[in-house]
Amino acid sequence: MQTEETEYQNLLKGFTPIVASMKQIAEEAVKIYAPQVEAIIQTQSTDNQRIERVLDGMLDFCFADKMRRQFKKLCRYYYTINPQATAEYILTYKDLWENE
Repeated sequence: MQTEETEYQNLLKGFTPIVASMKQIAEEAVKIYAPQVEAIIQTQSTDNQRIERVLDGMLDFCFADKMRRQFKKLCRYYYTINPQATAEYILTYKDLWENE
């Protein structure tokens, strides 16, 4: 008969592969989105739809530090173009990823 602590430890072990998969997916996403962020900034793009499409995609992976840094970098850039939309993205980020 398993103790409550053992059951909890077994449950946590079951999540280990899931967490590892999420980290790997986030790493792949950074490889996709980081060059897009760089291209937007380097070309000084003001294409709202392009920038927002990238921000939308990045939001799902902001649990990862590297993606969060890219997201913030693009938000800092986008703020000079569209402060209202940038503020909405920041609020969405906070709703999704910051603890209350």
